Amino acid sequence: MTDILLPRDARPKLPDLRGLVVPVLFLGAWLALVDTGLVEHPLLVPLTKVLSAPFVDPDGQQIWVALGISLLRGTIGFVLGASLGVTLGILLGLSRTATTTVSPTIHTLRQITLFAWIPLLTAWFGTGEGSKLVFIALSAFFPTFLNTELGLRTVPLSYREVAIVTRMPVRRRIIRLMLPGALPSILIGLEIALLTAWIGTIGAEYAVGSGRGIGAYLAAARELFRMDLVLIGVLVLAIVGYGLSLASRQLFRFCVKWKTR
Repeated sequence: MTDILLPRDARPKLPDLRGLVVPVLFLGAWLALVDTGLVEHPLLVPLTKVLSAPFVDPDGQQIWVALGISLLRGTIGFVLGASLGVTLGILLGLSRTATTTVSPTIHTLRQITLFAWIPLLTAWFGTGEGSKLVFIALSAFFPTFLNTELGLRTVPLSYREVAIVTRMPVRRRIIRLMLPGALPSILIGLEIALLTAWIGTIGAEYAVGSGRGIGAYLAAARELFRMDLVLIGVLVLAIVGYGLSLASRQLFRFCVKWKTR
């Protein structure tokens, strides 16, 4: 009986686990050196204690509440900043006059280091939710605006020629040609903005210091010198950040699948 050879693309693909090598080696070394007592230091907490903190320690269990608050806060700030960035990027990308008038100011503001806005925002909005949400929105605004504007400016010339030849109305030209042509760039901007908004969420909570959230949780754990809570907080942040990156990448591939057809 002859074997049937499937085409390369039709063969089932096993998940690529090579990216787990470094984390597994790191955790293994941590377990072997610290948990066994070979290395002792106040800053080095046994891995088993760190991983059990969110489940058996009353203080550690608060990380789930803090994470939920941060995710909600980050989502609101991301939606506000990304919506404004995409809208303004479309307006400036379609209008040379608006670009000449407004774009230089936005590009100048973009040069200001993001965390340099915190003193100004806390002076204007206080240390409550307002300053944090504005800071997160700023984190998401610049990547979405810049990529949306760039995407519309770099729409292939052939698209514009089709619109001229077919005498397509302006509104239909924008919806049927310009926006689909700029979609990959817009999605890249949203992908970057999602990650910068998450970083901005943690940074705002940590720097402003008031209220709740995983950034404030880390700051409080540091003040109490609870290194097990600090380390589990860092691990949770790494996992959530990687999950957001993976989800946004998959969404990007799904949305631009039509490009490869």
